Amino acid sequence: MRIADHREDDSPEINLIPLIDVVLCLLIFFVVTTTFDARSVLKIELPKAGGEPATSANQPLGILINADGRYFVGDREVLRTDLDSLKQALADVAGSDRERVVLIRADARTPWQAVVTAYEALAQLGFRRIANATAPQVPAQGDRR
Repeated sequence: MRIADHREDDSPEINLIPLIDVVLCLLIFFVVTTTFDARSVLKIELPKAGGEPATSANQPLGILINADGRYFVGDREVLRTDLDSLKQALADVAGSDRERVVLIRADARTPWQAVVTAYEALAQLGFRRIANATAPQVPAQGDRR
């Protein structure tokens, strides 16, 4: 005769809820502590020039052009490199303020067509105060001025 065993079988189970909680806490921690600075992401080499840096009262609108010819307006990346996409991004970021100074930061290896396209977009939108960012010229070892 078989005697029935009324105990339940111990089935192993993995509880994922504490793991999910830990992962979400880590994700929130990294998002909060990460700095979002466009200049640290983009590695551009500015052309060299002499002269004094310009000072302005209000914050200029920045256009970054990397060595591949990709545009970054403010802190937003322009997904396409055509003139209409650049004009739309400029209009979205600048709004109706056409007297704002526009600072173009183009990599020294940027194709010239990308820079000309940026100038054309700014001209068509009515921006007239345009500046180019350059790196200070470093004197050579033997040059003592």
